[in-house]
Amino acid sequence: MSYQLLKGKKGIIFGALDEKSLAWRTALRCHQEGAEIVLTNAPVALRMGEINKLAEEIKAPVIGADVTKSEDLKKLFEDSMTHFGSRIDFVLHSVGMSVNMRKGRAYTELDYGFNQKTLDISAISFHRVLQTAYELDAINYWGSVVALTYIAAQRVFPDYNEMADAKALLESIARSFGYYYGIKKKVRINTVSQSPTKTTAGSGVKGFDGFQEYAEKMSPLGNASADDCAGYVAVLFSDLTKMVTMQNLFHDGGFSFTGVTEAVVAELEKNLEKA
Repeated sequence: MSYQLLKGKKGIIFGALDEKSLAWRTALRCHQEGAEIVLTNAPVALRMGEINKLAEEIKAPVIGADVTKSEDLKKLFEDSMTHFGSRIDFVLHSVGMSVNMRKGRAYTELDYGFNQKTLDISAISFHRVLQTAYELDAINYWGSVVALTYIAAQRVFPDYNEMADAKALLESIARSFGYYYGIKKKVRINTVSQSPTKTTAGSGVKGFDGFQEYAEKMSPLGNASADDCAGYVAVLFSDLTKMVTMQNLFHDGGFSFTGVTEAVVAELEKNLEKA
């Protein structure tokens, strides 16, 4: 069901790789809600992914941009404003990659060169996106920027590795830049901490299936799906949330504030009986 929450709004969505990605689902939902969109991803992701299929479905141009390069982001915002004929109303940052995880290195054995790349791609890129938009005055008054994060920024999830540090930095950037952008243009900046979701990236985390099942048992409402997340982000882009900024918003079925559930206790007791 569409509520036309974003009718007349224009935005940029980073990170749509394939149909399972949160950015892809969000682009679809924003389009359903009446928004016009520019899609972007790194050149290598554009070659590997299926973004042209999405672009055709929602009638959006695709503009490649490496988020670690300010000149690419400057061109992205300039070309997007030319395409729209106006400034932008919303931005989704759905970008992340752990080089150490890809190389199979444990948190206690990090390669610091890889670590620097992880932080640059997964967190500092968010600051670079915001600073570029800020300098170009690319976002309209009362615009909205959302970055996707995960609760590992606050709690230890061993197999999430260095991405936990990256997400903690990402959330800090949202708060700090949210202050300055709020004063300058009333632009609000938030992060959404989503349930474990079986995206292409998420599935690459060691032990993901087991943890997703655990989170399902720990969440009073169950895990939030990718489409649920897309709907929530669309609301954050809408005028209905114009006074929400600098927040890390948990979208996880209650997982983040649940100590234990009967389902988890029952599973533990069952395993103890077997032992």
